[in-house]
Amino acid sequence: MSHLLITPLLVPLLAAIGIFWMRSQPQGARRHIARALSTLSVLYLNLVALLLISAVSGGQTLSYALGDWPAPFGIVLVADRLSASLVWLTALLSLAAIAVALRGYDARGRHFHALFQLQLFGLNGAFLTGDLFNLFVFFEVLLLASYGLLLHGGGAARTRAGLHFVVLNLLGSSLFLIAAGLFYGLLGTLNMADMARLVGTVGAAERGWVAAAGLLLLTVFALKGALLPLHPWLPNAYASASLPVAVLFAVMTKVGAYAILRVETLIFGPLAGPLAGLYQPWLLPLALLTLVAGILGALSSTRLALQVAYLVVGSAGTLLTAFALDSATGLSAGLYYLPHATFAAAILFLLVESVALRRGALGDRLAPGVRVADGPILGALFFVAAVLMAGLPPLSGFIGKWLLLRAALDHAQAAWVLAVVLSTSLLAMVALARSGSLVFYRGEGGDALPKSLPALGGELLALLWLLGLALLLLVAAPAFLDFTDATALQLLDPQHYIDAVLTPHVEVP
Repeated sequence: MSHLLITPLLVPLLAAIGIFWMRSQPQGARRHIARALSTLSVLYLNLVALLLISAVSGGQTLSYALGDWPAPFGIVLVADRLSASLVWLTALLSLAAIAVALRGYDARGRHFHALFQLQLFGLNGAFLTGDLFNLFVFFEVLLLASYGLLLHGGGAARTRAGLHFVVLNLLGSSLFLIAAGLFYGLLGTLNMADMARLVGTVGAAERGWVAAAGLLLLTVFALKGALLPLHPWLPNAYASASLPVAVLFAVMTKVGAYAILRVETLIFGPLAGPLAGLYQPWLLPLALLTLVAGILGALSSTRLALQVAYLVVGSAGTLLTAFALDSATGLSAGLYYLPHATFAAAILFLLVESVALRRGALGDRLAPGVRVADGPILGALFFVAAVLMAGLPPLSGFIGKWLLLRAALDHAQAAWVLAVVLSTSLLAMVALARSGSLVFYRGEGGDALPKSLPALGGELLALLWLLGLALLLLVAAPAFLDFTDATALQLLDPQHYIDAVLTPHVEVP
C-alpha cells in the first residue's frame, strides 16, 4: 500500500509535535527550531502535494485504509482530482504565509508555528477524509487551531472576533454531530462512499429524516463557507487576524465550499434517487444573496482590511453560485475561480498590512491623509490586485467570471445570475477604486514611514509569489481548464469514487 495519501497529514502533524516537544528549550533556541521545522514542513508538504496531484491527474481515485481495515468499517482517506488540487492549493498558500511569519509576526505570541502546522493538518485532513465523522474531527482541529491563530498577537479586537468565531463554530459543531448521528441511525454507516450507495435505497418513511440530516449538514457547511445568513463572523475575524494568519485564512472558506460540493455530488448525487440534488433549491438563491451582501459590505467598509474581508464573503458567494448551477460547465467554472479567489484575497490582505504600516496613525482607515511610504510600489500592486479581485480583463478573475456567466446561460435562473454577478462586479470595482483613490492618490504632506520601519522584504516576496501563481492561472488557462473540466466530469460520476473506496482491489478505469 502506498503511503503517499497519508503523508500530507503526517508532515504537519509531526512538525507540530516536534515544535511542542522543544518547548523546554531556551526561548531563542526554541524560536529558531520552530521556524526551521515549520519551514521544512511547508516545503516538504509542497513536494508531497505535487506528487499527489500527479498521481491522480489521469483520473485515478486513490484510497488509503488506515490500519488496513477495509471500508466501510475503518477510517479511509480518499484523493481524487478535487481533493488533491485543494491540498496543493493549501500548500502553495502556506509558503506565502510562512514567508511573512518569519518577518517577526510569529514572535508576537506563543505557539504560532505549532498552531500553524495543526491548521495545515486540519485543512488537509478535511480535504482527504472519506468519512463523515472524521470530517467532523478535522473541522474541530481547524476550529481549535484557527482560534489560537486568530488570537495570536492579542488585542481586544482579536479577542472579540475570536469569541464570536468560536461560539458560532461550536454551535455548528453541535449541529454536525446531530446530523452525523441521524445518518448513522438511518444508514448504519458514515463512510461517504457507502452512504452514497445507500441513500437511494431508503424507504419513503425514512427519506424525510435523511433529507433533514442532509440540510443540517448544509447549515454547518454554510457556516464554514460564510454563506448568508451565517457569514457575519467572517469580516471581523479576518480583518482582525495577524498578517500570516489572514493569508492562510484565505483558504478557510473553501473548506465549507468543498464540503458542500462533495456531499452534494456524492451522497446526494445522481445515485440518491428522490433525494438527488437535495441542495439545489437552496444553494443558488443563498449564494447570490451572499454575493450581494459581501459587495454591499465592501462598499460600506471604513477600513481596508474589513473591505477585503467582505470581498472574501462576496467571492464565496460567486464560487457557490458556480457550484449551484448543477452542470459540468458550472462546476468547471467554479473550480477555476476557486484558486483565483484564494490568491486574490491573500494578495489583498498582504497589501492591507503593508499599507497600514506606512500610513502612520491612520493605519488602514479609508480616509485621506499623509502619503503612503513606498507608495508607487504598493499602489501598482494594489491596482493589479484590485483588477484581479474585481474580475476585470485580462487577469484570471475575468476568465473565471466569464466561464460562470457562460455556464449560467443554460440555467433556468440565468437572468438572475447574470444580473447579480455583473452588477456586483461593477460595485466591487467601484469599492476598490474608491479605496485606492483615498489611500494612494489623496495623500498630503511627507512620508508616513517611521525611520524604524523595515523595508518591504518578506511581504514583497510573498506578494510576488502569489501574483506569480495568479498570473500562471492566466497564462496556463487552457491546461487548467482541461483539468477542471475533467474534475467536474469526475464529480458528476460518483460511481467511480464509490468503487475506488469500497472495492479498492479492483482496477477502476
